[in-house]
Amino acid sequence: MKGKRAGLTALLGLAFLLVAVEPAAAQTSSSTTEQLIWGLNSKLIYVAVPITILVEGILIYTVWEFSKSESAQPTKENRRLEITWTIATAVILLFVGAASYQVLGSPYVSAESNQQLDTAEEPMEVKVYGQRYNWEFHYPEQDINTTNTVVIPADRDVELNITSRDWLHAVHVPGLGLKQDAFPGQWNSIKTKASETGTYQLYCAEYCGSGHSKMLGSVEVKSQEDFQTWVDEQQSSGSSGGNGSTNGSNNSSSN
Repeated sequence: MKGKRAGLTALLGLAFLLVAVEPAAAQTSSSTTEQLIWGLNSKLIYVAVPITILVEGILIYTVWEFSKSESAQPTKENRRLEITWTIATAVILLFVGAASYQVLGSPYVSAESNQQLDTAEEPMEVKVYGQRYNWEFHYPEQDINTTNTVVIPADRDVELNITSRDWLHAVHVPGLGLKQDAFPGQWNSIKTKASETGTYQLYCAEYCGSGHSKMLGSVEVKSQEDFQTWVDEQQSSGSSGGNGSTNGSNNSSSN
């Protein structure tokens, strides 16, 4: 009877935890990068939940079963059990390692990846300059500059090449799963492909001085047609110019 109750309690606990983690696992991804990261998180959650329930169940059973024992009993050697949990642990670690390698080796997640993008089209380049206390963006292909707002097309690979003009900063766009450091005198890159149009908050994720909390920006993801319309408007309004310097007539205000 006690065993049935314990089993029922464990099943109810498992169901509760799976319901709790399901919204996170089913979250709609706004970019290829975020999809890869959330996919890995979901796999690890579905592995971690049963292990957690098993360990906690054994702990609760042990405490309950032996709480009234007058003296501690020596643990008996069980080689079959030891071999079983050693093999199980190895299988779990191999699964986690393989799943993590597939994600961390993707060019949409790791800037040092040797894998090729899943499209023959060259990614659109945007140069990102961090400085106290704003962001400047330069589009080499379109010869456009913007301040604090970067506009990218949906369903096209985009490469953000990031540097700093003074000291350490970091680009962080949680809604798109993007994060990369900005070092003076060095270029770091992020590749992504946005799938959901909209506006996403951009933060500086590296403390950079008294204006750090105000070093905000945004990423606007537009359909490819709307992006081309925006490019034409920027070019006709004189927002072009080289070397990442910003003409103040464009769409965003700097801090």
